[in-house]
Amino acid sequence: MRLAFVGLGKMGRSILKGALERGFLRPEEVGVLGRTPERSRELAEPFGVRPLTRADLGMAERVLIAVQPRDFPALAPEIAHPRLGYTSLMAGAPTATLARRLDTRLGYISIMAGISTSVLARRLDNRRVVRAMPNLAVVIGESSTALTALKEAREAEDLAFARALFATVGDVYEIPEHLFDAFTGMSASAPAYLAVVAEALADAGVKMGMPRALALRLAADALAATGELLKGRHPAQVKDEVASPGGTTIHGLHALEARAVRAAFYEAVEAATRRGHELGESE
Repeated sequence: MRLAFVGLGKMGRSILKGALERGFLRPEEVGVLGRTPERSRELAEPFGVRPLTRADLGMAERVLIAVQPRDFPALAPEIAHPRLGYTSLMAGAPTATLARRLDTRLGYISIMAGISTSVLARRLDNRRVVRAMPNLAVVIGESSTALTALKEAREAEDLAFARALFATVGDVYEIPEHLFDAFTGMSASAPAYLAVVAEALADAGVKMGMPRALALRLAADALAATGELLKGRHPAQVKDEVASPGGTTIHGLHALEARAVRAAFYEAVEAATRRGHELGESE
C-alpha cells in the first residue's frame, strides 16, 4: 500500500480524488483510516479504496495525516507505527544504506496547520516527516501547496513523493519551515479573504441597484479574470491600466485607500500567521 490517509475531510478527499484521477495512485494502493471501522468504510467506499484499522498502517509505505491539529496529540501514539528493526552482518553496508534499502520506518505527511516537523517527529517518534499546507483551491485542482521536510524524509524520498502527490492538485512550492506560518496566513487563508472581497463587491453592486445573482457572478468573474492577468503582470501595472486619469476607477481606489484596505490585509495576514505560531507553541 503506497499511501494511507488518517482522516479524510474536504482537503483529504480532494487530494485523494486528484491523485486517483491523474493516475498517480490506483485505488488498490490506498487505504483510509477513520475514527471507527464503520467510519473508515464510509470514507473509503466512494473512492474504491481500502478501509483500514490502526493495525493496518504498518502495511503502508507512507501515511498522510489529515486531522484537526487539536486532535493530533491524542492520535499520535496510536498512529506512530515503527516497523521491524534489523541487525546486519554485511560488510561494507553502512547504516544509511540499510535504512534506505530496508525502509524500516513509515513516512508521514501532515497537512495540519501550525504543527511543525519537529513536533511531528517527536510525537510520532519518527523523523521521516513532511509538512504540507495546501489551500481550499485543492477542490478544483488549483491549490498552492507549500512543502518542507526533515533530512530523513528527503533521503527516503518522502519529499519527492509528496511533491508528486500535491502536483496532482495544483502548484507546489518548497519553502523554509520558518515561512510556513506566513504561507498559511497568506496563501492558505487567501480564498477566505478573497471570498469576503467578492461578497463585499457584490453587495456594493446590489446597493447600486444590480440584481444579486448578476452581482455575484460579475464579482466572481472579475476575481478569476484578474487572477489570470496577475500571472503576467505586477499588481500595480494592472491597477494603473484600469485607473485612467480623472476616471471612475481612481475615485473608487481613493475611497478604498481612505478606508485603509491595504492595512486591513496586513493585519489579517499577521493575525493568521500569529495564530499558526500559537497552534505550534501549544505542542
